[in-house]
Amino acid sequence: MSGSDAKIQSRVPLENTDARWVKLVKTNYTDPNGKARTWESAERLTRPVNSLIDGVGIVAILEKPSGPELLLQKQFRPPVDKVCIEVPAGLVDDGESPAVCAIRELKEETGYVGEVMKDTGGVSPLMYNDPGFCNTNLNMVHIKIDMSRPENQDLKPELEENEFIEVFSVPLKNLYAECRRLEKEGYAIDARVGTLAEGFELARKWKL
Repeated sequence: MSGSDAKIQSRVPLENTDARWVKLVKTNYTDPNGKARTWESAERLTRPVNSLIDGVGIVAILEKPSGPELLLQKQFRPPVDKVCIEVPAGLVDDGESPAVCAIRELKEETGYVGEVMKDTGGVSPLMYNDPGFCNTNLNMVHIKIDMSRPENQDLKPELEENEFIEVFSVPLKNLYAECRRLEKEGYAIDARVGTLAEGFELARKWKL
């Protein structure tokens, strides 16, 4: 079963009282000139009480003889009515660190078992997905996957009933070109994937 088989049936307004995952808020504030203004935005309802973050994005690198490859996913996203190209990701559980969350989510969504990279810092600075629209934030966690490990030979994802995820990988050196190709095929490119691809392309062009 593919995410492309999913179909939007309807869209209707959602009241905050009926929402499980997000709420709309109106913020009153003053700008640098002292003028009173308002701002409409969304807030997640899922962040654990004692957590500073909502979740993690996972930069998972497959260590292959032919060169490093980035682990990606295809998943239907109702808000954009498209199958999106994404990195593995997920929400933190109460009391869970970004690193522990990333290892757990990687195994659940893809079946792969990996280790957080120590030589790159492992966990990124705190990032905000779309700060003009919502308060959602995350840490990107860098994980390396040893393809010689037995558990990475026979993958056993632990998907939830409402998750339909197709896993694939792309050589890091081809990521930008692959994003272009996938967009032409009708896929939506998640900003985290696109930003990684742009970074590699800029580094190549400027010989960094």
